[in-house]
Amino acid sequence: MTEVVDRASSPASPGSTTAAADGAKVAVEPRVDVAALGEQLLGRWADIRLHARDLAGREVVQKVEGLTHTEHRSRVFGQLKYLVDNNAVHRAFPSRLGGSDDHGGNIAGFEELVTADPSLQIKAGVQWGLFGSAVMHLGTREHHDKWLPGIMSLEIPGCFAMTETGHGSDVASIATTATYDEETQEFVIDTPFRAAWKDYIGNAANDGLAAVVFAQLITRKVNHGVHAFYVDLRDPATGDFLPGIGGEDDGIKGGLNGIDNGRLHFTNVRIPRTNLLNRYGDVAVDGTYSSTIESPGRRFFTMLGTLVQGRVSLDGAAVAASKVALQSAIHYAAERRQFNATSPTEEEVLLDYQRHQRRLFTRLATTYAASFAHEQLLQKFDDVFSGAHDTDADRQDLETLAAALKPLSTWHALDTLQECREACGGAGFLIENRFASLRADLDVYVTFEGDNTVLLQLVAKRLLADYAKEFRGANFGVLARYVVDQAAGVALHRTGLRQVAQFVADSGSVQKSALALRDEEGQRTLLTDRVQSMVAEVGAALKGAGKLPQHQAAALFNQHQNELIEAAQAHAELLQWEAFTEALAKVDDAGTKEVLTRLRDLFGLSLIEKHLSWYLMNGRLSMQRGRTVGTYINRLLVKIRPHALDLVDAFGYGAEHLRAAIATGAEATRQDEARTYFRQQRASGSAPADEKTLLAIKAGKSR
Repeated sequence: MTEVVDRASSPASPGSTTAAADGAKVAVEPRVDVAALGEQLLGRWADIRLHARDLAGREVVQKVEGLTHTEHRSRVFGQLKYLVDNNAVHRAFPSRLGGSDDHGGNIAGFEELVTADPSLQIKAGVQWGLFGSAVMHLGTREHHDKWLPGIMSLEIPGCFAMTETGHGSDVASIATTATYDEETQEFVIDTPFRAAWKDYIGNAANDGLAAVVFAQLITRKVNHGVHAFYVDLRDPATGDFLPGIGGEDDGIKGGLNGIDNGRLHFTNVRIPRTNLLNRYGDVAVDGTYSSTIESPGRRFFTMLGTLVQGRVSLDGAAVAASKVALQSAIHYAAERRQFNATSPTEEEVLLDYQRHQRRLFTRLATTYAASFAHEQLLQKFDDVFSGAHDTDADRQDLETLAAALKPLSTWHALDTLQECREACGGAGFLIENRFASLRADLDVYVTFEGDNTVLLQLVAKRLLADYAKEFRGANFGVLARYVVDQAAGVALHRTGLRQVAQFVADSGSVQKSALALRDEEGQRTLLTDRVQSMVAEVGAALKGAGKLPQHQAAALFNQHQNELIEAAQAHAELLQWEAFTEALAKVDDAGTKEVLTRLRDLFGLSLIEKHLSWYLMNGRLSMQRGRTVGTYINRLLVKIRPHALDLVDAFGYGAEHLRAAIATGAEATRQDEARTYFRQQRASGSAPADEKTLLAIKAGKSR
């Protein structure tokens, strides 16, 4: 609701209404309660986030630009020790070993490290979020007692050796083997050919003394699929590889050069039988294999599902990086002036230009949506790993949610960093303002912990499975009604009836079209309908694929792969919109809610505009409403403009986190100095005459 106050009165508090002396009322912009909004954005683990931000704001853990990659690696490894000394990395570990069994809080704090140095965040993630977490979640109490204290203290720097040169996202097909030898009661680890080398492995080039190695477990000539094994890599005294183990340095990368990524290979490396991390699968002394999970496929996904925290943390870190970039870019845009479009003497602030607002505000809206969605993902993660809600269905939901959100947030971070860089012109390209550096470091986020496209394919398969389950065992009456509904839908959408109905309802009025699109339920219907329709269409095309020979089924699936991934992305966008909408219900302050609703509408309508061709081609929008989408977005930009600084300040990052020269207020000082100079020059009469003005005067006299 828009506030109305007396024209002559001072600004009213949100929600106040006062009649003016002449009875007139004037609309007053709502105000954002920055502190309350900031608290909401911090979420459930606010105290931990603030502690992590305090740590990330310290110079000792921050990235120093211009270091060689060897210097950067050395600095980051030293920073890991600083994290240990400051109790920043042990929250998820068992309390009996010095942790606090706080899984959600651990991720919340960990992802904030991206503001200090993404290399530090990922290096810490390798040590404690992957290597240590694999021992904790895939091992048993005996393994915990033996190795976790050293992992937690950094006495045992380690690697997470899953990815191979020849197999990245297809973990089930990795070629490294662990063959059980009954006579010696040992597993023999081998990488049988070059493509089986473990590759891109953090800590492998220099620092790793041990690794959790993923390999095909073979016993009694039966391959039981991928399992995890604890393998010592180097002699702690000399740092040299142990017999049978070799490796290479991956060298300089496009970013994250504070991490010593490398390759590992194994030739007849023998480890004790008890080094199998056997929570989900075990081998007895005589070579007998056993597992509490009978299905090999379910066992594989259960083991990998315990490591989902990597995707969860990348989702949060990408959102944090987007916030930092937007906070810097929007502050700069509110100070930087360019071109005197509306005045012969005063230049315009960049943030007043519509195109600049389009570039930044739409990404601001998406960042808010991604932030609220991440908080829901983090809550789901904590529910599962704390045991509060830990059924097989809960774990599958968590895996699907993480696979849906991580691609969107990491792609969005790259897009936002690039757009902010360009929006700040040449200043944005300077390393001192961090856009280019952050973008380089976050580039790989879109392909590790699951390639984004592959993750969306996993989401699509889950959507198809749910779609199929909805009609499994359905009787004739249910299916008949569904067919009738589908036929009616085709008649409504593709013959133009819906478009006619919309045009009649709008009566050709742009204002009515805008109101229909602004409506929350209207947006929900459009976004939901797109997901459901896309899934139903692909589901119908793939019907019966399971009964075809494998090569034919694969070919049919491949024909519709793009549509599948598009449907999964639409589903993830809907999840973000719903998370934003649910967050609105938790806002108490009227002014803040009004501004956030505008921002949510901007996000929703930006999605509709992005996919406008689909809505038009499939008859979901009339041409009238289609034309209105962009117009209404432009109206929202104007309404959001007065609150842009409040919205980014609510992110809560200080100068020590932004570390961008253009976000310090220096630009405002320069602009004020320039304006004062020209104002004084004009007042003194010493300003030189403008040639254009003289010509105009001359032309006027000659008429």
